[in-house]
Amino acid sequence: MKDKIVLIVGGSGGIGEACARTFAKGGATVVLAARDQERAESIAKEINESGKEAYVIGVEVTDLSSVSNMVREITQDLGPIDVLVNAFGTAVIQPLLDIKPDDAKEMFETNIFGTFLVTQTVVRYMATEKKGRVVMFPGSVGKYPMKNSSVYSASKFAVTGFTKSLIKEHQRSGVKFTLMHLGGVDTPMWDSPKVDMRVRKDKMLTPEEVGKAVYYAANQPEDSVLNEMVLQPESHQMV
Repeated sequence: MKDKIVLIVGGSGGIGEACARTFAKGGATVVLAARDQERAESIAKEINESGKEAYVIGVEVTDLSSVSNMVREITQDLGPIDVLVNAFGTAVIQPLLDIKPDDAKEMFETNIFGTFLVTQTVVRYMATEKKGRVVMFPGSVGKYPMKNSSVYSASKFAVTGFTKSLIKEHQRSGVKFTLMHLGGVDTPMWDSPKVDMRVRKDKMLTPEEVGKAVYYAANQPEDSVLNEMVLQPESHQMV
């Protein structure tokens, strides 16, 4: 990944942080885009102090001007984006009748509209360059529905359908797409009051394991693409 520019949206913790550290270790220049710039700055500082290269930029994924400014600044200051990692999202995992409509709306706006907006903006540049890779995270619930995940699964199935359509649409543009169907990952998401589940984090995937898988997917030879990966803890296996 030497000399590659990797944009990680949602780079202030969890999977995004692990991806940033893994890509930087592989020689890439990483850009951590996040709402929580303070936390992202701390991660970037550690990466830079290790002799690697990392930058931070603020973004609101549901705001067109914010997303456009982010992509324009990166391409002008650093060069074309080689890899986009869409590591952001929110979760509402509750029984249907308990879900507050405003919570569902906010999640759909982030997980679906935000994914559309960031992807469209970056891919517009990638298609011009005739190269680039995009990594999406529909998770296991974007492939296998589970109890109490109705609206969350709906948002993640939307990401799956969106990406599979883009694969068809961009077969000749040079832009490649990867779907990461992950089982439970030990991230702060599970501590949210909007996630009504009893979980065992010690049985989950670690963000570091996921970071390695994402790096592997994005580091395929130029003439190949890893379209889908299902990675689950042994205790979460579904087929």
